[in-house]
Amino acid sequence: MVKRRESVPVKVGNTVIGGHAPVLVQSMTNTPTEDYLATANQIRELAEAGSEIVRITVNTRDAAIALPKIVSELERQNLDIPIVGDFHYNGHLLLTEYPDCAKLLAKYRINPGNVGRGERHDENFQRMIDAALKWQKPVRIGVNWGSLDQDLLAKMMDENAKSAKPVDSHEVLIEAIVESAVQSAKMAEEYGLGRDQIILSAKVSEVPDLIEVYRRLASRCDHALHLGLTEAGMGMKGTVASAAALSVLLMDGIGDTIRVSLTPRPGASRNEEVEICQQILQSIGLRSFTAQVTACPGCGRTTSTLFQEMAQDIQAYLVEQRPNWQKIYPGSEELKVAVMGCIVNGPGESKHANIGISLPGTGEDPKAPVFVDGQHVTTLSGAGIVPEFIQMLESYVKNRYAITASVK
Repeated sequence: MVKRRESVPVKVGNTVIGGHAPVLVQSMTNTPTEDYLATANQIRELAEAGSEIVRITVNTRDAAIALPKIVSELERQNLDIPIVGDFHYNGHLLLTEYPDCAKLLAKYRINPGNVGRGERHDENFQRMIDAALKWQKPVRIGVNWGSLDQDLLAKMMDENAKSAKPVDSHEVLIEAIVESAVQSAKMAEEYGLGRDQIILSAKVSEVPDLIEVYRRLASRCDHALHLGLTEAGMGMKGTVASAAALSVLLMDGIGDTIRVSLTPRPGASRNEEVEICQQILQSIGLRSFTAQVTACPGCGRTTSTLFQEMAQDIQAYLVEQRPNWQKIYPGSEELKVAVMGCIVNGPGESKHANIGISLPGTGEDPKAPVFVDGQHVTTLSGAGIVPEFIQMLESYVKNRYAITASVK
C-alpha cells in the first residue's frame, strides 16, 4: 500500500485536491477557446472519458469573453466539472478586465516565468493573486523549464560561478526550477493567499529530471502537487515516458493530480491522455477505473489465435459496459478477468482473477477450464467457448456487484 505524502487539501470547485483525496486525473483542451462550442464539447468528451479537472487556454480577450458561454453550454449539457484557466504573459490583464471569466473559473494556473521581468514580475504576479483573493479561487503555480524565470536562473548561475565548489549548470537549472516554485508560493502567501489555495507543479521533459525535481519539491513544502512531463511526446514514447516518471513519484507517495501531456495524432481524440492516466493509477493500485483483463503474451505453445481474439473481445466488452456498470454495479471497476492461452500458467493465473479461463494451447486437449473466485466451476469446449464465457462473466458481475449495490 502506497503511503501518500501529507499535503494541504485545496478545494477546486466541488472537488478536493490533496489531503486525503484520491489522486485526480487532469487533462487540457486543444481547441481555440474562442470557439466556445468546440471547447465545451471537448471538455464534455474529456469528462466522459474520466477527466476530473479540465484546463483551457485563456490567452486572448476573446478567449476570456468566451468563458461564460463555455460554462453556460456545459450547464446546458448538465456537466459540472472544474475548469482551470491557463494564463501566460497577460493573465494579470485578463483576470482584471474580465471579471466574469475570473469568477467562473474554478482555478487559475499561473506560470511565474511568464508574468514579466524585474519589478513587473512581482507587480503582475500580485495582480493575479489579488484576483484569486477577490473571487476566492485556488491557484496552481506552474513552473516549466521551457519558460523558467530568467532573472532567478541568472542570479543562481552567478552565485554558483562565485562559489568555492561550483556545480554543473544542469544542477543549477534543476535547483532553480524547484526554487522558483517554492519562492512563488511564499510570495503568494505574503500577498494573502492561503496555503489551502495553492497547488504547485514543476514540469520538465526528461524522466530522471522530473523525478529529481519533484522529490526535492516534495521535501521542501506541504503544498498539493500536480505531476506531469511538460512535453511527453507522441504515441509509445509519450506513454512510456509518462508511465515511467509518474509511477516512480506516485509510488513514493508524491502527487495529488496528474496529467499525461501526450501529443495526439492529427485529428485524434484527446481522450487517450485521460485513459493513460487512469491506467497508471490503476496499475500501481492507487485507484480503480475499469475492469481489467490479464492475458498471456503467447508463445510456441499458443499457435492458435483464439486466446488473443478472446482477450481482445473481452476487453472491448468491458470498455463498452463500463458506463452502464458504473451506475448499476458499483465496485465492478475492480473486476479482474484472466484470459490465458495454455496450461503452463493458465489455471494458476485464472485462479488469481475474479473469473478466468484457461484456453487450450497447441497440442492440448481442446477444453477450457473456468475458475470463479479461485474455484474451478466448469470446463467449456467447442465453438461456444467465447459466448458461454461472456455469459458467465455477465452473470458474475450481476450477482456479485448487484448485491454490493443493494447493501450500500
